[in-house]
Amino acid sequence: MMNGTGNLMDFLDEPFPDVGTYEDFHTIDWLREKSRDTDRHRKITTKSKESYWELIKSLLDAWSGWVVMLLIGMLTGTLAGVIDLAVDWMTDLKEGVCLSAFYYSHEQCCWTSNETTFDDRDKCPQWQKWAELMTGHSEGAGAYVLNYFLYVLWALLFSFLAVSLVRVFAPYACGSGIPEIKTILSGFIIRGYLGKWTLLIKTVTLVLAVSSGLSLGKEGPLVHVACCCGNLFCSLFSKYSKNEGKRREVLSAAAAAGVSVAFGAPIGGVLFSLEEVSYYFPLKTLWRSFFAALVAAFTLRAINPFGNSRLVLFYVEYHTPWYMAELVPFILLGVFGGLWGTLFIRGNIAWCRRRKTTLLGKYPVLEVIVITGITAVLAFPNPYTRRSTSELISELFNDCGALESSQLCDYVNNPNMSRPVDDIPDRPAGPGVYTALWQLALALIFKIVITIFTFGMKIPSGLFIPSMAVGAIAGRIVGIAVEQMAYHHHDWIIFKNWCRPGADCVTPGLYAMVGAAACLGGVTRMTVSLVVIMFELTGGLEYIVPLMAAAVTSKWVADAFGKEGIYESHIQLNGYPYLDVRDEFTHRTLATDVMRPRRSEPPLAVLTQDSTTVEDVETLIKDTDYNGFPVVVSRESERLIGFVQRRELTVAIKTARQKQDGVVSSSVVYFTEDNPQVAEACDPQPLKLRRILNLSPFTVTDHTPMETVVDIFRKLGLRQCLVTRSGRLLGIITKKDVLRHMAQMMNQDPESIMFN
Repeated sequence: MMNGTGNLMDFLDEPFPDVGTYEDFHTIDWLREKSRDTDRHRKITTKSKESYWELIKSLLDAWSGWVVMLLIGMLTGTLAGVIDLAVDWMTDLKEGVCLSAFYYSHEQCCWTSNETTFDDRDKCPQWQKWAELMTGHSEGAGAYVLNYFLYVLWALLFSFLAVSLVRVFAPYACGSGIPEIKTILSGFIIRGYLGKWTLLIKTVTLVLAVSSGLSLGKEGPLVHVACCCGNLFCSLFSKYSKNEGKRREVLSAAAAAGVSVAFGAPIGGVLFSLEEVSYYFPLKTLWRSFFAALVAAFTLRAINPFGNSRLVLFYVEYHTPWYMAELVPFILLGVFGGLWGTLFIRGNIAWCRRRKTTLLGKYPVLEVIVITGITAVLAFPNPYTRRSTSELISELFNDCGALESSQLCDYVNNPNMSRPVDDIPDRPAGPGVYTALWQLALALIFKIVITIFTFGMKIPSGLFIPSMAVGAIAGRIVGIAVEQMAYHHHDWIIFKNWCRPGADCVTPGLYAMVGAAACLGGVTRMTVSLVVIMFELTGGLEYIVPLMAAAVTSKWVADAFGKEGIYESHIQLNGYPYLDVRDEFTHRTLATDVMRPRRSEPPLAVLTQDSTTVEDVETLIKDTDYNGFPVVVSRESERLIGFVQRRELTVAIKTARQKQDGVVSSSVVYFTEDNPQVAEACDPQPLKLRRILNLSPFTVTDHTPMETVVDIFRKLGLRQCLVTRSGRLLGIITKKDVLRHMAQMMNQDPESIMFN
């Protein structure tokens, strides 16, 4: 009999399916994932010495990481190029159509035309506005009203399509995706968030949402799209598909590729992943992120969506240096960025909370339609809000050369000026500039208000572009004001040293760039990656100091009103279990104050090593919803042996009942090393589950300060930690308990932390 039992015991020494996977909306155990990967690696290394075939397999395994990065970079770059081209065409479709080829955007249509003159480069017979096409008249009130009506109609159609697709096919495709990506990278599982459907629907609806003219950008969602690509390619390699820790290394690199194509800033992308989204970022991931970002940028450059060999729409080059006195307006723009960031975060979170708790949340389609209607109706009359936000930023960043036809460059020219084209001196502003200033001021108010209500709706919506637009408008207004002051009062002491009459002293476009960086920094609290992204965007290396000054000022000002950036605030709003590395825990509490069970609660649910039956285990699993159970020697001694995960216990018993004869409800479950003795032939078969027992669970004593416990959870990525006193088990602390305790200490609602 004993011999038979010995054979029966071994069925669990073979790994069985589903062990090591996690439930949805649960946290992974980083330590366990790491040790599993080390075991796998050790096996491969040992086997590789046995034969050439195994050696080749081990080399392929080592290379798989780089192959995944190559595939991610190529797919992300391709998708970004397609999105750029589609957005360009569909944005122009709201105003008119190209007769020579309907799939050409306005710009492409007039490139191919032979009748275009330099002054009227936007006008060519092949491109017709809707009113001209339908009625034959391009001027007059009737044509204006018809164009206005069709602009609003197209916008409503695009946004309705976007929200319907998201609602029906992929509810996870809405929003920017960065708060969830941050949470997933910190070790949380959200099944389907990075799935194939989400990838497909997010790509399509992103084009529709941006084209509808809503105040949102495509940059944040591109990070989500890139991470979906990363997840897709992970499933091809068992090294990544079976290990959640390794998968997160790939997703960190994918996030870098996403920012790389969003801004054409590969290095900025790597730094963004490191500073803003990643939780665990080993050196190996840094190199791989760099490679993925490089491949993605290469691919996008090959597609060349903007036709100017640049990766972004708003690439600029300035020719004038900046002066020390200009740091004052730059720092003021930083203050403005910090204040706007605070206003935006508070307003947007209040509105999103309202959406969660009132009837508003039940009608997402209606909300999108209403906001789109309001946006389109208010945006059309103002030429600066009618065009796409990227084009607006591009125009605000631009320096006024001799060839510019923009209203912002309507300066009064001095007839006797004979100068090289490049270096145009400061001139008095003409009527066009004053009109543009009025329109920009109205556009600024409009953008500030409407963005608060747009971000967080049930469509893909990024935040980078609207924030940069707010800053760029404010910056351009300040820039023109400083330029005119320098022109009219060049004898003032501040201008005397550096601004001679007839010199080109002030570049208003530079102020727009600094303002954009300040506002983006105020909302997201990025610093290093922000400055790098901005100078990669604009190619302006000598303007690093003004950008740094503005970014740091905006962060200080915004931090004075609240430490969380917009992404952290949305993570808190959704109740995700995210332990922010930047939060400091300064309270003097001990592990015993936080551990469960509390005094009023029933004792801890535990298993014993050799006296629990299968029925007891099944009842325990049915009656409780804990993620795992400590295993002790006996209920009297409470001496700890190890910890077993709920999911693995369930799967193990189910598999044993199917594969092993004689396992019944009264079978005893053993977690001991030596084989159990079967006393009599009539006794039911025992079940040995030593294999799924974690023999080295993380333990702390009851007097460990919570400061240390929080640090352990943060740095080791634990799910739970057991509390003992001289070997006796007292209680357990989970990640949720830690987060709830931290919320309580900050006088927030601890019940807002919803997930394990």
